[in-house]
Amino acid sequence: MGVIVATGLTKRYGATLAVDAIDFAVSRGQTVGLLGGNGAGKTTTIAMLLGLLIPTAGSIFILGHDMARDRFAALAQMNFSSPYVALPARLTVAENLRVYGHLYNVPHAEARIAELADELHLRDLLARRAGELSAGQKTRVALAKSLINRPRVLLLDEPTASLDPDTGDMVRTWLERYRAASGCTILLASHNMAEVERLCSQVLMMKQGRIVDRGAPAELLARHGRENLEQVFLDIARNRTAAAEALA
Repeated sequence: MGVIVATGLTKRYGATLAVDAIDFAVSRGQTVGLLGGNGAGKTTTIAMLLGLLIPTAGSIFILGHDMARDRFAALAQMNFSSPYVALPARLTVAENLRVYGHLYNVPHAEARIAELADELHLRDLLARRAGELSAGQKTRVALAKSLINRPRVLLLDEPTASLDPDTGDMVRTWLERYRAASGCTILLASHNMAEVERLCSQVLMMKQGRIVDRGAPAELLARHGRENLEQVFLDIARNRTAAAEALA
């Protein structure tokens, strides 16, 4: 059984079907990319995995726990990062991290904060209020928050958004090392196709609430006859195939 298992996962808002009976599983220590254009259903899917939204139908099991009945047992071993979810603006970076350290009952929280500050280059930001940070700085702090409890399952939404190339590469390298050392299972939603090719062993392509293609990056490239995932993404988004283009 996978660490994350979704079966028939569905979310409906009135007449709008945001997620349409999707099935997928993520194994221990695997990084899986969740790709799709705006409105494809990625964020809704992640929100259901986190227990923030109740599915209309279907089931979610994470770390063997049924998220409909026993989600808190799983949530204690999970975490989430998104640069689009703001931390309390009036608290300093250190205060924000302390709050989450206490929420997750992190032992030796101050030592863990110092460790993350060194690894993610946050030392100079600890005393600054979260509301005063640049977009890139907020992204790094959000990532530190998501790692405070050494999660076994990590859900990432655009984890390197707003970062310069050097810092983005540092974060990706750090995520690779963390996964390899801890066995953490990662679900990554991203519009950075090079990032997905580098980090992910499997990819789920979503469109209009459905998973329309899936496989290893190399398999997707071969199936679509493309050189990179960005071209595959555009093929799916625009309802075209390499074969159809050749006949055009």
